[in-house]
Amino acid sequence: MSAGIDPDPVTSSNAAVTQVCCVVVNWNGFADTVECLHSLMEQDYPRLTVLVVDNASTDGSADRIREMFREVEVIAAGGNLGFGGGCNVGIRRALEMGADFIWLLNNDTVAPADTLTKLVAAGREKRVGIVGTVLLYLANPGAVQAWGGGRVLRWMGYVEQFTAPRRFGNDSFLTFASALIRRELLLEIGLMDEGYFMYYDDLDFCLRARGAGWQLAVAEDTAVLHREGGSADATSSLRMERIVTGSGLRFLKLHAPIPWIAMTLFVGSRIGKRLAHGNFAAVGAVWMGVSDWRAYGGSVLPKDA
Repeated sequence: MSAGIDPDPVTSSNAAVTQVCCVVVNWNGFADTVECLHSLMEQDYPRLTVLVVDNASTDGSADRIREMFREVEVIAAGGNLGFGGGCNVGIRRALEMGADFIWLLNNDTVAPADTLTKLVAAGREKRVGIVGTVLLYLANPGAVQAWGGGRVLRWMGYVEQFTAPRRFGNDSFLTFASALIRRELLLEIGLMDEGYFMYYDDLDFCLRARGAGWQLAVAEDTAVLHREGGSADATSSLRMERIVTGSGLRFLKLHAPIPWIAMTLFVGSRIGKRLAHGNFAAVGAVWMGVSDWRAYGGSVLPKDA
C-alpha cells in the first residue's frame, strides 16, 4: 500500500481510491443505452468502470454497444433475466473486480458529469449502505420524478414516490433507477431477489438492508434525467399489469405485517379499480399475475413478451 493512502477507501476523504463499478442492464434498448453510456463516459469521477449486462436482446444492440464502447465490458446474461437478475449478473462481476461501490443505473437515464462524485460523497458515512439519486423527467427536467425513492404501505402494497425532501423511515426505499450500493452491504445481505422479474425488487432490497441495520441516504444535489415509461402500447401495459401483480404479491408475502390480509387488499384494489374503468383486459392480466405468484412465488416474463 502506498504511503499516505487511507486503508479504508470508502470512508477516506480521498475519493480517487474508492473503486466504483456501474451496472447498466440492456434489453433491446440500443438508443437509450448509448445515450446513458455517453453520459457515463463524461463522469468526472476518477475510478469508474462500466458493465453492460445484455438480457438476450434480439435487436443486435449488444454487439453494436461493444463496437461503440470498447472500454465497456458487455456481458451476455444468456436470457431475459429481468431487472434484478440482470443486475445480479453485473453485481457478481463487479464484486469479483473488487469494487467498493456498485452503481445500479437504468439504461434510460442520463447522468450529469458530477453525479457519481456526489453519490460517493454521500455514501461515506459508516452505516450508509445505499445512496439514492434525485431523478428528474427527461422530457421535463424541471419536474422531480422521485426524490431518491419513496415509501410503501405494507398493509396493501401501495407505493408512494417522494417528490421533495422527506425523512426516510422503516417503510422507505430508494428507487434503483439510480442507486449506489456499498460492497459490504451486498456481502452481508446478498444480492437482489430474482423472484421479482421487475418492480418491488428495489423495495425488497431496501427493507432487507434496513432490517440488517444499514441506513439509506439521498445525494440531494444530484439530478439524473430519467425517461418516463408512459409510452407503452396496450399489449405492453397488460404485461406490466401481470408482472406488477406477481411482484407485489411476493413482496407482501415476505414483508407485510399480516400477509394474507395485505395480499387480499392488494389484489382486490387492483381488480376493483380496473373494473370501475371497464378495463376487463387489465382485470384478466391482474388475475394472470395472481396465477404466476401461485405457480412460481413471484413474477415472470409472460411467454408472449
